[in-house]
Amino acid sequence: MPADDVLLEIEDLRTHFLLDDGDVRAVDGVDLRVRRGETLAIVGESGCGKSVMARSILRLVDPPGRIMGGRITLHRGDGPVELAGADRRLLRQVRWQDIAMVFQEPMASLSLVHTIGGQIVEAVRLHENAGKAEARRRAIEMLDRVGIPMPQRRVDSYPFELSGGMRQRAMIAMALSCRPGLLIADEPTTALDVTTQAQILDLLAGLQKDLGMAIMLITHDLGVAAQVADSMAVMYLGRVVEYGPAEQVLGAPQHPYTRALLRSLPRLGRASRTRLTAIRGMVPPPYARPDGCTFHPRCDSALAGRCETVVPRRVPIEGPGGGPVGGREVSCLLYDEREEKV
Repeated sequence: MPADDVLLEIEDLRTHFLLDDGDVRAVDGVDLRVRRGETLAIVGESGCGKSVMARSILRLVDPPGRIMGGRITLHRGDGPVELAGADRRLLRQVRWQDIAMVFQEPMASLSLVHTIGGQIVEAVRLHENAGKAEARRRAIEMLDRVGIPMPQRRVDSYPFELSGGMRQRAMIAMALSCRPGLLIADEPTTALDVTTQAQILDLLAGLQKDLGMAIMLITHDLGVAAQVADSMAVMYLGRVVEYGPAEQVLGAPQHPYTRALLRSLPRLGRASRTRLTAIRGMVPPPYARPDGCTFHPRCDSALAGRCETVVPRRVPIEGPGGGPVGGREVSCLLYDEREEKV
């Protein structure tokens, strides 16, 4: 891809939680690229490090969590900015103005003792040179843009006075109030009914088209990812095991974990008494990470004597002519002849 097409670049990001019982490697060497205007879906089972990785981008990981290494480079109009070691002043500029985040549970993210409009006004006035009247006008405009009826009245409502779908829309309005180049949406449709889910996804797609922003969508729902994503990264135990265009990852998965995820989905036309194909085993506990490939205890294609001791590296998937296929990459010894011992 052209160098000027990349908005956010993550290289070897490692975020650990240093606990009394041991070191939990929540994010363990993630490499990702987000292009301008695209939707990148991050998928995987609960506990694979998706949300911690997203919070690490904005340095929102609370102690005892700590970024142990890696680079997070934001390519702005005035040049690249390194976020992993940025000071507080630079981070305040980046948050909301360049990168904004919609958190997983709006009821836990919004202040219950302040109005929706008051919280949006505060975000606008903190990050832009706007007076109180201008910030309130912006808040009403954004509430109207995300489809909240009677925004002039709702701007003075408290979060507990809104439904779940309305609270999610209010969170999106707040995140977009400073027109960021990248929106990180962490499970934006969780706990919403199917109709409201569809409305939220349509809303994000429409806003993305209008504002020209990129979206990093974090979800465990492959159906949601298939509907909206341009690119897809599959995570397992803190690592990206497969990456590429969403259509190719879903249509021709290469990593055994991606294949297992897709086999476990319910399908239309399947007999009512047919059991779903579950991924065997369980996600290992954080203090008992397997050596070598972390997926090998659950993998039906594991190579005896290799997968238990060799750490797979992300390698490009080659086509019949020997070249990479559409930017596809996979971390699996089935595609990598090189070896790197633990």
